[in-house]
Amino acid sequence: MSELNGLRLLVVEDESHVAMLVEDMLADMGCDVVASAARVSEALKLIEATDIDAAVLDVNVAGEKVFPVAERLRDRKIPFIFATGYGAEGVREDFRAYPVIPKPFPQSQLQKVLMKAVERW
Repeated sequence: MSELNGLRLLVVEDESHVAMLVEDMLADMGCDVVASAARVSEALKLIEATDIDAAVLDVNVAGEKVFPVAERLRDRKIPFIFATGYGAEGVREDFRAYPVIPKPFPQSQLQKVLMKAVERW
């Protein structure tokens, strides 16, 4: 049984195959992906309308940076991690203290980084 069992998550990822892979990994960890967004505007609406415990954010979502979503999550004190092919350098300076997982990543690394994010809140 995962320590993340029952955690309600938002996944923000514009590539459908990557989103499905991440969702499957999270489900294997016992998480419940309650919402998924392929656009920043959609993610912002979901944060307001959906009860979530944490989020996994791609940095570049359909050509738009995800930082407005990160700001909203930070304001609401909802933990999140960045999943990006750009590495920590792709994260805006004021978010560099937040966990970043480089793509591609194995499930074990996703679990470790997500647990770190949830524990810090």
